[in-house]
Order: sequence, then structure tokens, then C-alpha cells
Amino acid sequence: MKFKTTLALCALALMAQISLAPATAHAADSCKIAWSHYTGWEPYAYMKDSGVMAKHAKQNGVEVSITLVNDYIESINQYTAGAFDGVTATTMDGLAIPAVGGVDTTVLIVGDYSNGNDGILIKNPRRKKLGPKSLKGKKVMLVELSVSHYLLARALDKNGMSERDLKVVNTSDADIGALFSTGADGTSVVTWNPILMSARNEPGAHMVFDSSMIPGEIVDTLLVRTNMPEGCKKAIVGAWFETMGIMSGRGNSSKEALAFMAKFSGSTLAEFKAQLDATHMFYNPRDAAGFAKGAMFKKTMDEVRKFSFDHGLFGQGASSVDFVGIEFPDGSVMGDKGNVKLRFNTKYMEEAIK
Repeated sequence: MKFKTTLALCALALMAQISLAPATAHAADSCKIAWSHYTGWEPYAYMKDSGVMAKHAKQNGVEVSITLVNDYIESINQYTAGAFDGVTATTMDGLAIPAVGGVDTTVLIVGDYSNGNDGILIKNPRRKKLGPKSLKGKKVMLVELSVSHYLLARALDKNGMSERDLKVVNTSDADIGALFSTGADGTSVVTWNPILMSARNEPGAHMVFDSSMIPGEIVDTLLVRTNMPEGCKKAIVGAWFETMGIMSGRGNSSKEALAFMAKFSGSTLAEFKAQLDATHMFYNPRDAAGFAKGAMFKKTMDEVRKFSFDHGLFGQGASSVDFVGIEFPDGSVMGDKGNVKLRFNTKYMEEAIK
């Protein structure tokens, strides 16, 4: 009995010590990243599956989850609504959705620009040569107000046309491939890889314009909330560029990584490599940061914001193209300095330079 009483007293004393001890331990910072299928974003699947992301998260004392969302615009909407702390998106969609929606957003990673990965297709087995002017009078399916819409607008402008010459039909990227495959002659779509690669293999498919004709204008990034914990930012950038190093290598690790990404995207390895050939990937953080700091990039963002404003993407409350401020790595701001919501910060990419 005395032995039990002594044990009980010791237990009470230990509990008292624990309750009085300072609360020095705390939960690790965590963040959630969403991505959708696109050639330049398939590396996120590899980062997760290979353990590269987990390794960098552990090194930085954080937890990072990576989630595939099959609908591109839905993934950005979920980020904007607060379900995720980061999302893969183009610079245009980053400006037009979360930034305009009031979410202070930073471009953490400049991953690539489309150099043929986005295109406009028309189905017509009876004609060998078709161009953008062949779109006149047609219904054109695309993800409305996305970079596909931007690509169409640029193609029309370069060929003396406007959207008044055709009818834009808003279509989910999850449906475009099947609709083109089953569509009649004259079916027209604007989309991106891997959907584009599959669709262009359909009988009678004609590519009438692609992003290689406007190089450096469709830029693919990872957007994050500006107040994301530092450890998360460093971990994600570190994991990304380790993955880029693996992809661009020449050993078995590179072959295995590319094979995994191809399979995950629903493509053969040959198809995936062809898609990569149409993507200007920034495998080196120095190149990625340099691109974001370049004078041409500012000109591109000016084109992007003008398109966004002209198409009503800034909302009814926006009286001019300067409604949203865009901050560049040199600290300059394009637009309203009092309403900066999209920031290009090369700090973390530059820290990844070896």
C-alpha cells in the first residue's frame, strides 16, 4: 500500500512539473500546395512521390502537402478562397483571380514559359493548310479568361481580327480533349499540353497558332500567399530546383523521374519529352531569377494586365488598367502602389543558386 501511495505521489509531482514547465514545443509551420496537370507542373507529382519535398520540408522544420486538383481554374479559385497556401498558375491568372480578388500573392517560382505548349486547333480532315483566319465565324472552345483566351486574342490581333469575328465558348479543361475528339469538322479549341498533344493527334487536327509565336508571354509559376512562413518558401524552392536538377541530368535518376512524370500525366515518355521540347523550362534558378528581372518581362506583364482589364477581369470597381499594383524584383511597381497584390520576388530562387 505504501509502495502504491509513493508511486501515486511521484506521478502527481511529475504531472505538476509538466504543467508548470514552459511551453517551448510548438507545432511545425505547415502549408498546402495545389497543382493541376500541365507539362511544366508534372514535377510536383515527382517531388511528392520521390520524397524530395519531404526531405526539404524536414530540413526547414516545416510540413508541406502537395495536392493535385484536376480542374485548373478550380485549383486557383480554391487557393483564392483560402483552401491552399500556394497554387500553380500562369502570371495572367495569378493577376486576374487571386490578386484582383484581394489576396496578396507572391510569385515564388518562375518555372517555365510556354514555347509551343499552348495552341489553337481546328478539325478539318479535308484541308491541309489552315491559319487563324480559318476561325472566322466559328465557335471556339477554351477556358474563358485564362491564358488560352489570351493566346487567342494575340493570334487574332496578329492576323487583323478580333473576338467579334468568332464566338468564344467557355469550356472546362477537363472536357476540352473529349469534345475535340468527338466533335464534327470545324470544331475549334484552344488548350495546353498534355491535352493539346493528344488532341493534335486526332484525324484532321490542324494547329493554326501556338505559343512559340509569342515566346516568353505565357509564364508558368508557383503562386503563394505573401505571408507564407519563410521555412515553407525555402523548402518548396529547394525541392523544386533539386527536382529540376534531376530532370535535366543524364543518369538513371533523370530517366526514372521523366518516366514517372510521363506516366502520371497520362502520356508516353516520348510524348512527354515532346511536350518538354515545347516548354522553355528554367532548370537553373539563376536563369529563372534573371528572366523575372528582365526588361522584357515587364513589357509582357503590361500586355497581360491590359488584356485582363479590357476583358473585365479587374471587375466593375476597376476604373483603369492601374487598378492592381504589380511589384517587380527591383522594387518598381506597375499600377497602383497602394494596392500591390502581385509580387515577383526572386530572393528564394537566388538563394537556391549553387
